[in-house]
Amino acid sequence: MIERKKQLLVTLVLAAFLSYCACAAGNGETGGASRAQVNQVSKERTNGMKVRIKIGEKELTATLKDSETARDFASLLPLTLTLEDYAHTEKISDLPKRLSTDGAPSGSDPDVGDIAYYAPWGNLAIYYKDFGYSNGLIILGKLDSGPEAFDVPGSVKATIELVK
Repeated sequence: MIERKKQLLVTLVLAAFLSYCACAAGNGETGGASRAQVNQVSKERTNGMKVRIKIGEKELTATLKDSETARDFASLLPLTLTLEDYAHTEKISDLPKRLSTDGAPSGSDPDVGDIAYYAPWGNLAIYYKDFGYSNGLIILGKLDSGPEAFDVPGSVKATIELVK
């Protein structure tokens, strides 16, 4: 009788543990850490994160900002995109998914070399000429140099990856 109670207790504990693990995984939590703790770790790891952008034989680097949107973008990398010219000012491309806009400003005024996310369309934008304020534009980071690499007619194929 006591052995049977032990087996039942072990089974219940195991079922509760597996249920907890399944729920935690569904909530994006790991190892019992809260979502805030996981985000804090992510924030520390992405502060000033560098990315490499390859366009043909050219290699550029950029520094990402410390924001929820930039972290969400970094989670998509590596990406190979065809960037189309838009308004002779920027190269744009759709992203595979919409990015988080938590904590983002309502809009931004991009400078030459800025890498941005245009939330209304869900696309990435890299500015090679100055532009004015746009609602829904979130600056992700900035090219360290070389924005003129994007000031070419037509589209460019670019691979964006984290620098390790």
